[in-house]
Amino acid sequence: FLDFPFQTGRIEPNYPKVCGHQGNVLDIKWNPFIENIIASCSEDTSVRIWEIPEGGLKRNMTEAVLELYGHSRRVGLVEWHPTTNNILFSAGYDYKVLIWNLDIGEPVKMIDCHTDVILCMSFNTDGSLLATSCKDKKLRVVEPRSGRVLQEASCKNHRVNRVVFLGSTKRLLTTGVSRWNTRQIALWDQEDLSMPLIEEEIDGLSGLLFPFYDADTHMLYLAGKGDGNIRYYEIGSEKPYLSYLMEFRSPAPQKGLGVMPKHGLDVSACEVFRFYKLITLKGLIEPISMIVPRRSETYQEDIYPMTPGTEPALTPDEWLSGMNRDPILMSLKEGYKRTSKIVFKAPVREKKSVVVNGIDLLENVPPRTENELLRMFFRQQDEIRRLKDELSQKDIRIRQLQLELKNLRNSPKNT
Repeated sequence: FLDFPFQTGRIEPNYPKVCGHQGNVLDIKWNPFIENIIASCSEDTSVRIWEIPEGGLKRNMTEAVLELYGHSRRVGLVEWHPTTNNILFSAGYDYKVLIWNLDIGEPVKMIDCHTDVILCMSFNTDGSLLATSCKDKKLRVVEPRSGRVLQEASCKNHRVNRVVFLGSTKRLLTTGVSRWNTRQIALWDQEDLSMPLIEEEIDGLSGLLFPFYDADTHMLYLAGKGDGNIRYYEIGSEKPYLSYLMEFRSPAPQKGLGVMPKHGLDVSACEVFRFYKLITLKGLIEPISMIVPRRSETYQEDIYPMTPGTEPALTPDEWLSGMNRDPILMSLKEGYKRTSKIVFKAPVREKKSVVVNGIDLLENVPPRTENELLRMFFRQQDEIRRLKDELSQKDIRIRQLQLELKNLRNSPKNT
């Protein structure tokens, strides 16, 4: 993947890339507390931590500061914990969610309650709850440290694809497909997933609907894969809960969307949300700003309340011991100034085994690339050949011993 923090416009074809994975990269996430740290996951079964140098890349980056192996299949999702530094969640095609403590570079917990591929993960505000959607058509609310499922919904009429916590409202919003294959959204009470509070059909298109929620303005944005438009709604505390506002339209279809953190927005222009839209047909990324039109040039307190900042509220040990704490808030009034002095220090690891919940996750790990598969094949062929030779020698030795025993029995002394 590419890193171009200080440039706009079309980049050069030979622009430096982060290219250390041995398979397709399936997900990347920026660290919310250390702005030059990225987590990525790949088909090569690894999760890797990258440190982008000051000023951006000058050459291709192939060496990660930390490589994490624990999944036995490709890894599709990574998520940083919202309030705790150096706690990372990864979900693999082995149906497991691993919780990594990057202070030691090891997985410390494993969530093993899913029976199929995990499609989406979302945290509540303080990170004490994890919501997941799964290919087994179930929506779950999980206590991450124990792995205990607190609530579970079998979504037969509303097949869930994506899920997002709606801030501190104790509600979840999911996007999915109805029994008639129309795209729809559903609102849930996190403490009772027996029935959705509301369901609303969107349209009959086939692309995935990606939900983005802004807790500061209570705005929900819906963007469809392959669509050119972005719908936005206001979330209320009383019925009908969802109020449709407007729709951004564009002729260029989007393959994916990224979001700028709050502290990176232009508050002088009353920008409340910024998307980065991946347009594959043109091979470019287009920024899309959501701006509240205001005549006054003064700071607008009502659209910029105190927002989660760049200081972690907990250390990994505190969170793992059972502590919960709300995010440390910051004001955007003076504009963003980098105040966090946290740096990432990769741990020195010597252990080759990864034991979580009494299970060695790296025991009999399958090959991660085609070259590894070929090397393993040739090693197995050599091992089979060696065992065949050893077996043949043992057969010869057995026949020799049988002959000697027969001679001993037939000797005159024994008679």
